[in-house]
Amino acid sequence: MTAVLLVAVIGGIVALGGLERTTEPPQWQSAASPAGVIAAPSPTPEHEPEPEIITLSATGDIVLGNAPDRLPPDDGEGFFDSVTEALAADVVMGNLEEPLTEDTGTGKCGPNSTQCHQFRAPPRYAAHLREAGFTLLNQANNHGYDFGEAGYRNTQQVIEENGMQHTGAVDQIAVLDVDGVTVAVAGFSSYSPPNNSLIDLDAAAAVVRRADELADLVVVQVHMGAEGSEMTRVTPGTELFLGENRGDPMAFSRAVIDAGADLIVGHGPHVLRGMEFYQGRLIAYSLGNFAGGGGTLSNNGRLGWGGVLKVSLTTDGDWVDGEFVATFMNGNGLPTLDEQRRGLDLVRELSSSDFPQTGARFDDDGTIAPPSD
Repeated sequence: MTAVLLVAVIGGIVALGGLERTTEPPQWQSAASPAGVIAAPSPTPEHEPEPEIITLSATGDIVLGNAPDRLPPDDGEGFFDSVTEALAADVVMGNLEEPLTEDTGTGKCGPNSTQCHQFRAPPRYAAHLREAGFTLLNQANNHGYDFGEAGYRNTQQVIEENGMQHTGAVDQIAVLDVDGVTVAVAGFSSYSPPNNSLIDLDAAAAVVRRADELADLVVVQVHMGAEGSEMTRVTPGTELFLGENRGDPMAFSRAVIDAGADLIVGHGPHVLRGMEFYQGRLIAYSLGNFAGGGGTLSNNGRLGWGGVLKVSLTTDGDWVDGEFVATFMNGNGLPTLDEQRRGLDLVRELSSSDFPQTGARFDDDGTIAPPSD
């Protein structure tokens, strides 16, 4: 077993945690070598070392429930059973769109609010995420502070107690060490502070450049774009929702890739959006709704569709392969594999129509390829 260390860099403070994953012995280790001695061939043009490959998976919005009244059956037991196999990767990421906390008394919605939504799930629900294999959760979104600073910090604490990491706070870069290969993840939204800014492109690029100095690979988690069942299209320019600036998804994604990002994982519109390649790096503009326990998120039509993005990259960030596994939220809001692959059909259509030259290409089984392949 090889230890996997997780490092969170927040204002110069480094925190370590641990995971384990099984690795195969090097193929070039000779069975005839003396005990404790590894025989490695001299590098020659005929025997180039195989590049190291890291697998990453990611989902869109996750709401586990809304305490105290809208919680999933059986207190969430088996919440992710349908999708656990699909999630499996070296690094498994999700957008946690709520705090995991008891009521802090500082909910953002007033007692008579009708157009305000606030969520929280019991802290014990972090175990459901751990059991599903999540290793990192993004808090950079419009619900991370639904129960104030105390709720935000309570969430970070319970995530760490369950052996996972978090990202999204201003200047926070989480660094995961996978068998000696480092992966940095930074989260962005239009709410800054407390999150890294999606709007200020220069500041966003500076965060990514720091991340690039810390790690072999850089992943950007970003909550961007207008919300709603009709918000599936991506076009150049700033998007607004209820008068709020929700960023320019195309300009942001290009800016952070130019700064060193190797993968962009988008969410926020609550619907799936297309994917494209820029400078050889994949941009997933929105992975839609993944989970809305207790019916907290609408599963009406395309609002109920999401998926698991699975990507393999070399340590230089070069594309190896990828897959999109379509899911939907069932009647209890639990993520469920979609045998009809409705989300896949939608993402394929949007990628082709919105990005005719740069859009990702999808096979019927969900395999992703750059447009030149």
